[in-house]
Amino acid sequence: MTTRNIVIIGGGIIGCTTAYYLTRHRLASPTIQITLIEASEHGPAQGASGKAGGLVARWAYPKEIVDVSFQEHVKLAEEHNGKDRWGWRYVKCGSWEGRGEVVPDAVGVTKSLEKTLGLPGGQKPARTLKKGGLPEDLLWVKEELTDAYTPMAKDGATAQVHPYLFTTSMFELAKEKGLNFLKGRAISISRQDGQVTGVEYLDPTTNERKNIPATDVILAAGAWSPTLLPELPITATRAHSVTIRPAEGVTIAPYVLFTEIDDPASATHSSPEIYARPDNEVYACGPGDDCPLPTTVDDVVVNAASCELIYSHVASISQQLREGTVDKRQACFLPTVSTGGRADHWRGNADCERLVRWDRTHMLGKSSYEIALAES
Repeated sequence: MTTRNIVIIGGGIIGCTTAYYLTRHRLASPTIQITLIEASEHGPAQGASGKAGGLVARWAYPKEIVDVSFQEHVKLAEEHNGKDRWGWRYVKCGSWEGRGEVVPDAVGVTKSLEKTLGLPGGQKPARTLKKGGLPEDLLWVKEELTDAYTPMAKDGATAQVHPYLFTTSMFELAKEKGLNFLKGRAISISRQDGQVTGVEYLDPTTNERKNIPATDVILAAGAWSPTLLPELPITATRAHSVTIRPAEGVTIAPYVLFTEIDDPASATHSSPEIYARPDNEVYACGPGDDCPLPTTVDDVVVNAASCELIYSHVASISQQLREGTVDKRQACFLPTVSTGGRADHWRGNADCERLVRWDRTHMLGKSSYEIALAES
């Protein structure tokens, strides 16, 4: 029987969940070898997949896929103890508008990451609701600074995972079912007579070029995908984030806040996102910026000023966060699809065969990750 060699390029959430489902597929057999190759010396989830907020929302987009993938997240958490293993839990999510007590001048040019596009009415949730009225358990935001708080979804429609723990858990669960792991930076996809034959990569130990045979290649390299397929309409946006550990004895209620903060003193405006996590850690991120994409995820440079700006903004509306300790200052590159040109999309039942190129190079992105969840 002919052996199939499936090579997944990229150890982020897309690559690792793809590996998880392939190793558990009903047609999985010893004749099908699955290998995941990752460029980082530190293993999977070192880029955007490990440094994201971890929001899982029924109101995300595209709706036709999210309706399936949200339930798959529930199923995964039940099957593998996601509550303890990767911080799965339901959270409340709201839009907060108000004033900050101290917000320094903004630095540099930033870009919206458009995370609320799935909400009715476009990019932002509907304005106005209670003037200054916060939920009773949302005690870590100053009510006197609040102009408006708007719930973004009903209870049970928003959940979260710790993205690094979720991604690495999917990776470990795939390894338990036979996934092979290879450290190396993919350089090119080898082809012969119009068909994929292998992946050429740089061995990090010897710095030598090597080749791994492949009958199928799944490209899940995020912002680095165009280095292997230049025709992909993908650009890279750098995003910074910080994690804050509140003082001992301070409890942070499980809320995710999309904020709009005005600083009257300096006439500046900021829109940080704030995610309370199960271990009482708080994650906060700001808008993206333009920065050249480095060779690998290990070469990403953190702009300390961008991280301090995020911290100062969220601390300006929360005494609990102001008195906390910043644990991590980090940056990652997000893949964004360039606007313009022709965009293929499907509604209803997706024919996943159409995601496969003629040369058996499989292309995965955010929507394909959701489809991978749906197709298990």
